[in-house]
Amino acid sequence: MSQFNIYSIPKAPLAAQSLLEGAQQNYGFVPNLLGGLAESPTVLQAYLNLGAILDKTSLTPVERQVVLLSASIENHCAYCVAAHSIIAKHMVKADAAMVNALREQQPLPDKKLDALATFTRAVVKQRGMVVGKALDSFIAAGYSRAQVLEVVLGVTMKTLSNYANHIMHTPLDAQFQAEAWEEPAQCGKQCA
Repeated sequence: MSQFNIYSIPKAPLAAQSLLEGAQQNYGFVPNLLGGLAESPTVLQAYLNLGAILDKTSLTPVERQVVLLSASIENHCAYCVAAHSIIAKHMVKADAAMVNALREQQPLPDKKLDALATFTRAVVKQRGMVVGKALDSFIAAGYSRAQVLEVVLGVTMKTLSNYANHIMHTPLDAQFQAEAWEEPAQCGKQCA
């Protein structure tokens, strides 16, 4: 059970209301994540600002979704995996097979995007201490040193939302239910 509210626009703190109105215009509804972050209008603003800044990077919209999905999967955030699966497939028009491969933690058919997903997972797993082969492979795939830092920005954005979702127990919006995600069992019956 969560100790947090999921605010609607009229019930949100005053400083969060205009931010939630912007989300309503962008998505056609206020995602529960944003309604939960409205508890702290400053955090809500920070999250939205990170997203706006990430949109200005040299990563394409599909590449940004690869980063956001890969980080969310690595952080075990079912809410963000579902939300970004919908965003990737329907808003960004990413290849559904690629999104499904990410969700299933399988290699991506596009080698460059696979290198991006692998590098993003390494950043999360290794808490940013990525050197050697992981970094070299990312650069060898055609990414720049600037894009290394842009991946870190995407991971930062998702760490904020992933951790907040874990703490708030954010319920999945009906709009994201079609892509509900459960992490695949890593070790089968022997772990039970």
